[in-house]
Amino acid sequence: MSNHTKTPIHYTAILTLPTVYRVCGCCGALRPRYKRLVDNIFPEDPEDGLVKANMEKLTFYALSAPEKLDRIGAYLSERLSRDVARHRYGYVCIAMEALDQLLMACHCQSINLFVESFLKMVRKLLESDKPSLQILGTNSMFYSFFVKFANIEEDTPSYHRSYDFFVSRFSEMCHSSYEDPDIRTKIRMAGIKGLQGVVRKTVNDELQANIWDPQHMDKIVPSLLFNLQSGERTESRSPSPLQASEKEKESPVDLTERCFRELLGRAAYGNIKNAVTPVLMHLDNHSLWEGKTFAVRCFKIIMYSIQSQHSHLVIQQLLGHLDANSKNSATVRAGIVEVLLEAAAIAASGSVGPTVLEVFNTLLRQLRLSVDYELTGSYDGSTNIGTKIIKAHEERQLQEAVIRTIGCSFANTLPTYQRSEVMLFIMGKIPVPGVHPALPSTGSGPEGTRMIQIMLLKSLVQVTAGFQTTNMLTALPSSFIEPLLSFSLTEDPEVRLLVLQILLSLIDRHDNTPKFSNISIISDISVLKLKVDKCSRQDNLFMKKHGQQLYRHIYLGCKEESSGRQHYETLFALLGLLSVELANEEVVVDLIRLALALQDLALSTDEAMPVFNRCAVHALAAAYLNLICQLTTVPAFCQHIHEVIEVRQKESPYLLPEDVFIDNPKLPSSLEKVEGDVLFLQSKITEVLGGSGYNTERLATPYIPQYTGKNKNQSPPSFPDEDRLSKRKSIGETISLQVEVESRNTEEITFETLKNAIVDSVGMEEQERERRRQVVEKFQKAPFEEIAAHCGARATLLQSKLNQIFEITIRPPPSPSGTISSGYGQSQSRSVPIYEMKFPDLCVY
Repeated sequence: MSNHTKTPIHYTAILTLPTVYRVCGCCGALRPRYKRLVDNIFPEDPEDGLVKANMEKLTFYALSAPEKLDRIGAYLSERLSRDVARHRYGYVCIAMEALDQLLMACHCQSINLFVESFLKMVRKLLESDKPSLQILGTNSMFYSFFVKFANIEEDTPSYHRSYDFFVSRFSEMCHSSYEDPDIRTKIRMAGIKGLQGVVRKTVNDELQANIWDPQHMDKIVPSLLFNLQSGERTESRSPSPLQASEKEKESPVDLTERCFRELLGRAAYGNIKNAVTPVLMHLDNHSLWEGKTFAVRCFKIIMYSIQSQHSHLVIQQLLGHLDANSKNSATVRAGIVEVLLEAAAIAASGSVGPTVLEVFNTLLRQLRLSVDYELTGSYDGSTNIGTKIIKAHEERQLQEAVIRTIGCSFANTLPTYQRSEVMLFIMGKIPVPGVHPALPSTGSGPEGTRMIQIMLLKSLVQVTAGFQTTNMLTALPSSFIEPLLSFSLTEDPEVRLLVLQILLSLIDRHDNTPKFSNISIISDISVLKLKVDKCSRQDNLFMKKHGQQLYRHIYLGCKEESSGRQHYETLFALLGLLSVELANEEVVVDLIRLALALQDLALSTDEAMPVFNRCAVHALAAAYLNLICQLTTVPAFCQHIHEVIEVRQKESPYLLPEDVFIDNPKLPSSLEKVEGDVLFLQSKITEVLGGSGYNTERLATPYIPQYTGKNKNQSPPSFPDEDRLSKRKSIGETISLQVEVESRNTEEITFETLKNAIVDSVGMEEQERERRRQVVEKFQKAPFEEIAAHCGARATLLQSKLNQIFEITIRPPPSPSGTISSGYGQSQSRSVPIYEMKFPDLCVY
């Protein structure tokens, strides 16, 4: 009976004991020590917090017996799960605090199993619907686990450990839509910290899951971009300077940007694509290309964060994305191009890498497609656009964006040799009807071809802006200069103007172009502060090769009836640049001859030029002669030019630029009587310059641009023979000419004979064509014996002439074979031609 009455008293007493002792029961002394130590850290009232003295005992025990650490973690995890289920959140906080302290203190080999228990507890908290528990679990995981172990490589791989749940849960928290904005902000920041921690722990650890896999990046990157975008909408005002640091701690945007930069900064070469692709998809899915502001911000972060040697990979992905959206709206394509412009501007010099031509090929292809879309009004019948209407002004905005991207971003970052390659590449893409159509035929017709020409020439203007080279002959080969100059002869005034602008950029190496922007009579050109450099040997070679082509196209450009004020101003600037950049004595003479030829052109009655063009050419010639006379510093030359200008100012002001190149030109009704003192005299100029050492013969010879007669409507005409007076014949040409004259047994060779043979090119061409016709007819109709005899005679004659030339030009050393006796009994060295000398076999190869 006594036992029966004592039993209820005993259990009642147990139920009234504190929680810690109630857990132990009547057999508390028999429980494992680690459990007793764990139980002792929990106070009777959770508000009292962790029992620090008992926590120190537990920590000492864990350090002394590290093999028990995994059991301690498992038991703590069990208690936390039970407390979460029973909504005893105070004990949950204590358990997490204990785990944090154990993690910070322990460094044993068996930490892996303890980490598993820790992650299990964090997962339990993240699965809860309580924001406070989610934040608690995230903070504990970030500060105690990720921060501590992010840079510590674990000894053994944890193949069973998975971060898929954490990536998914943290990404979900980043998109939290909790009603309370303060709690929502805290949840999102916790999610961002969680993603940052996962990245730090796994990004460079080969023993962990590959965080760069698309399945992870497709969750992480959009979550970060969502918070960046949300921050742009919510931040309506910037914080005051006193609150700036506090705001930064509270702002999810700044935390997101730091996390995003950290992620990109850790990306290796093979991971760039996986990191950038979700960005492109996010911008597509949320229509963020059209606004451009957010897209530009994203890629600025990317370009500044990744390693500089990987920049070209981002540019390649943007180019591929641009191609993939080639049939999307113009605003979307323009947004991608704008982002491409910003990204390329940030990239270091040469970062485009070996794919530089691929970059320009893609941009030029987009330019061509945009022109076709604008003119045809359709996307080639594609079905994925539906009934979307193509807006011409949007396509033009896209075209301008592509041109800016070509010039301002890529070309300006390239070295000179690569920029020359790009210039040649673009030139090869310009369609020339009937000559070398580089682009396939499109539905836009001739107008489309014209627009493509203009767009590509505008691209060249951008590429050549600021182009400077010490050797123009190699940087600007004939394969570029000749087709470029051919476009200066087209009837389209816009095309001609673009070509002139390109020439100005190529020739100007000292920023002198702005000083020639206006055509005017300047009494003292020192106010222009021109930068004149000595003409180098390479510049002389360049002018010898291409000078006559430049003169001819300047002359023909002034002759075009469709040339306007801007054309003449650009032509004047081109003449001025040639004078200060590439001029030697011979070039100066040619330029003066050209200016006088322009005056003759304006006086000619054979040319049906409008009055404005005639006055403009007169004014252009006057302004240039005023410039060149001051550059040559010949007093008599300057005096003559100034006298003519003074007469014009009094009698014919419409022949000077001040009355012509203005908004409302003051022009007469006709120009029939332009003579006398208002004209520059070639004889006078030749006389005064001849006395200063200039070539009087060249000055006395009028400049006449010679070219093959072709229909003007053919655009562009082929290059004709240039002014042969400016070409110096080589020794070989002179010898061949002498042999030909001797073979025909003509008159004695004199200076006049050679001059007539060179100058009278038209008659020689006619004779040559007639001779060739006779030869062809003879070989077609004559008997075989006659042809054989004729060829044998020609061969004998040729051999005899060759022997004569060899005797004249070859002076071999005396032969080692000995000497011969002369007719006067004296010994004389016998000279053997080189081609007859016998050399040892070792010397012949």
